[in-house]
Amino acid sequence: MKYSASMFARRILLFCFLLVGLALNKPAAAQNRQVPLVKLAHLQKYLNSTSDTTYVINFWATWCKPCIEELPNFEAVQKQYAGQPVQVVLVSMDFAKDLEKKVIPFVIRRQLKSTVFLLDEPDQNAWIDTVDPSWSGAIPATLLVNNRRKQRIFLEKPLTLAQLQEHLTTKFSHNP
Repeated sequence: MKYSASMFARRILLFCFLLVGLALNKPAAAQNRQVPLVKLAHLQKYLNSTSDTTYVINFWATWCKPCIEELPNFEAVQKQYAGQPVQVVLVSMDFAKDLEKKVIPFVIRRQLKSTVFLLDEPDQNAWIDTVDPSWSGAIPATLLVNNRRKQRIFLEKPLTLAQLQEHLTTKFSHNP
């Protein structure tokens, strides 16, 4: 069978679409999701931001069962408030040595879309009061902060989706 130039071009185009489709539908494990290892200065960008963005900063770890159970609630909030001045930031409290073998695979497996980083500050006493003076250091813990509006709520407990939405809609006036 002879191919005309246009048939050949169509087959090449179809092949390219197939390749692009396969690339876009890679399983999560094949995606390279980076989780930066950061110091306190990186976290302070969120804590001290003067933008009119409400940051929902959750402190969690891969070994913390209540933390893992509440993560889908934060992902739902991130999705619900997409395009609005609300940003979910998931701060892993795992050990830095566990980044490659535990944290990144966990983030990929759970397909976390929110901003995720691992805070590499082993001496909690040196920075915990910076987040909130009332924080005992227990996780899960969540800080909702909008400095421009002078709004700040710290919660040292697991949160349901309803509780997160309640804080955002009534105390921070963000209606999706």
